[in-house]
This record gives sequence, structure tokens and C-alpha cells, in this order.
Amino acid sequence: MPNTQFPFLDLKAQYNNLRPELIEAVTRVLESQHCILGPEVECLEQDFARMVDCRQAIGCASGSDALLLALMALQIRPGDEVITTPFTFVATAGSIARLGARPVFVDIEPDTYNIDPYRIKNAITPRTRAIMPVHLFGLPANMGAILEIADRHKLWVIEDAAQAVCARYQGKTVGSIGTIGCFSFFPSKNLGGAGDGGMVTTNDSGLADLIRTLRVHGSRKKYQYDLLGINSRLDALQAAILRVKLMRLGEWTAARQRNAGIYRTLFADYGLTESIELPFVSAGSEHVYNQFVIRTQQRDRLREHLQQAGIPTEVYYPSPLHLQRAFSSLGYKPGDLAMAEEASEQVLALPIYPELGNERQVAVVESIAAFQAENSEVRSLSYDRSDA
Repeated sequence: MPNTQFPFLDLKAQYNNLRPELIEAVTRVLESQHCILGPEVECLEQDFARMVDCRQAIGCASGSDALLLALMALQIRPGDEVITTPFTFVATAGSIARLGARPVFVDIEPDTYNIDPYRIKNAITPRTRAIMPVHLFGLPANMGAILEIADRHKLWVIEDAAQAVCARYQGKTVGSIGTIGCFSFFPSKNLGGAGDGGMVTTNDSGLADLIRTLRVHGSRKKYQYDLLGINSRLDALQAAILRVKLMRLGEWTAARQRNAGIYRTLFADYGLTESIELPFVSAGSEHVYNQFVIRTQQRDRLREHLQQAGIPTEVYYPSPLHLQRAFSSLGYKPGDLAMAEEASEQVLALPIYPELGNERQVAVVESIAAFQAENSEVRSLSYDRSDA
């Protein structure tokens, strides 16, 4: 098969479609010289809150800081425990550990890759203060079951929605369901800036005011500090860029969902649905496909085959957090969280961005079909030789 050579995510294509609007937005900020927080950030916060259907949205410096600020506002302290998933980006559990609290990892559902709520209750101890589910790859976690457990045990729920902007669970937008929602504007996200940025959402006005204070060193009045906070202010440049992109987010989300549908049709047409597991969508949930993640026992060999054909892929995540050296002090060992460990060996993300184009999707699936045919042939020949 010919080498196709295209990127896993084409941010240049996105930029080219928005160039005049982005240049105007950046110029507006540079001419104002109001570069930190200010009107651009305030407008973005208001627009984002409306989109998420949440009363309050607070801009901050990154998605990682959004998680940290949420935990700080809820007064998570050393010795506290926060239940979360091991199958996620390091910032999820890292934000807990940075405050001296203990991340308590609970295994995932094998189909959604999200935290398994029915395993959470066995992880709750007198030290448990919160649950931090991740809406992984753009699919909401089972928030109904999680909230029921949290209510019963009087726990906070912090939604890590970094990969799931605009995703919906039972008609509600993620980030508005738990106590606090946390979002990332890293450039590769469905709504990405030209650098780092994040957002915290909540329906609790008291928590919102506290987070606004914490993001500016704990200061409510210049040079007066009631609390020890951090420096996590959102740049006006990022806010201006994100305001332009926010107006296109609905269109981009629909395009990702359309591309996911095309993949599903192609995988079915090529007879691959028996050997390749496609993304699962829970009943009542809307998936926004930050990633289109397939699953196969031959992941590494398939990835090498696709690479040789010029088709980009990514692995999210090659090792679950409970087996990472940074969390070795927690005492987890291989086999403790089997579903997460197995997923880390089998998942593979395919390109899904809005500007991808049908021809590239066909090339991806054709290459996967060629790999499956070659490997099916090899297994058959191996059987024939042993039979002889």
C-alpha cells in the first residue's frame, strides 16, 4: 500500500480556516496591552459557562491547574484520599499527590475505559474526601452511579473533563454534573488554544469566588493575602483565541462525530468489527471523540504496520498510573488493576480531527484491513505447516 503521510492532528488546517479571525483577536489584545485576565478572559468565562450550562466558569493557566485549584478549593489536605482512575493522563492523580493527599486508584470498565463505579465503594475509607472521574477520550463516565455513591458517603465529585468539552450525560453537559468540572485548552484538545490554558466550572458561587482568589496567589485585594494560592491566571491572548474557536466548537464536534460514524461504517464494510473493538458509547451519553480509540490484541504490530504506510497513530496510555514510578510509593503492583493494565497494552488511537477527510479515513481502514488479511494468512500457513 502506498505511503500516505498525513498528521495525527492537523492544527495548521484549523489555523488556515480561522486565520483572519485569529489575527484580529490577537491584534486586539496586543493593542490593548491588557495581557493577563481582564475583559477577554471574563467574556470567555461567561460564554463557556453558558455552553456548559453552569453558573460559574473560572479561567486558569492549564487543565492541570484546574484540577489543582478544584482540590485546593475543597480543602483536600495531606492524609486525605481521593478516588480516581489509573487509566488517564498523569495530571489527574498528580494534582492529588501534589497536595500531599493519596490517589486511590480504582479499575476501569473494559468497554468505556472510564472508572468502574461499582468498584468505587470498596475503595472508600474514613479518609476518602472526593471522587475524581475522568471522561476519557470524550465519553462521559457513569455519573449517575458515581453521584449516588458520593451522596451516600458525603463525598465531593470533581469531573476531569479535559478531553470531553461539550460531551453530555443523560442530557447534562459534563462539567456541570459534579461539584466542580475541570477543562484543558491544550492545543490538541477539541477546544485548544495556542498554548496552555484551563477552565474550572461550578454551580457553587462560594467555590467559584474561592477559586478566583486561589488563582491569584490567594489575594482578594492587591498585596493582601488571605490565603496561600498559586499563580494560575489565564492569558488574555489565549482567551481571545479561544473565543474565536468556541464559536466553531459545535461545528467541529459534529465533524468529529461524523468522522466516527464514517469509521464505523468502513470497519463494518471491510469486515473488521469481529477482530477490532471500536469505541463504545454508553446509553444516554454523547461522545465527542477527542480520540477515536480502537482495541486489538495485536496493537503494537498493527501500529508498526500503519507507521510504515505513513498513517499516524497514538497510544493513550502505554502504562497505567498505578505502575508508574512517580506513584510507586502507593504500593501498587502488576495485576492489581487488571482492566487498566490490559487496556494499556491493546488500545490505539486513530486520527479523528474535523479536517481529516474521507480519503484519509479510507486509507486508514484499508491499511488495517491489509494487516488483518496478512496476519490471517500467516496464521493459516502456520497451521498448515504444523498439520503436515
